[in-house]
Amino acid sequence: MTITYAWRDDFDNAAVDALHAAGFGHPAAGASGPSGTDWQAQLRRHSLGWVCARDDGDLVGFVNVAWDGGVHAFILDTVVAGSHRRTGIGAGLVAEAARQARAAQCAWLHVDFEEDLRAFYLDACGFRPTAAGLIAL
Repeated sequence: MTITYAWRDDFDNAAVDALHAAGFGHPAAGASGPSGTDWQAQLRRHSLGWVCARDDGDLVGFVNVAWDGGVHAFILDTVVAGSHRRTGIGAGLVAEAARQARAAQCAWLHVDFEEDLRAFYLDACGFRPTAAGLIAL
């Protein structure tokens, strides 16, 4: 297994959708996202960038880096293919996202997560806990 990471890499909408669907437990919609969204158009319009992880050309990991257009970047939708989990790929995705956000002059990289991902984000990726708030909409 040779994993490569690429910032703002070209990707196939169906491949990202399938990876996202498997990782987050919703049905894959095919060439567009679960809500009919074109992943490429959405990311190019709203994100600082994204990182693709590939194993011999196959997409096995993905993370979106949204931002406020200034100094705050946000990790969203970190996902690794089931066959490649627990191999460090997720931490590699986040590390590359952090490098690229820093290079873009961001001062902060935020993430929110469910409790079962606490060890991943705090221990494996180096985030520190902060107080935050959330409203379900």
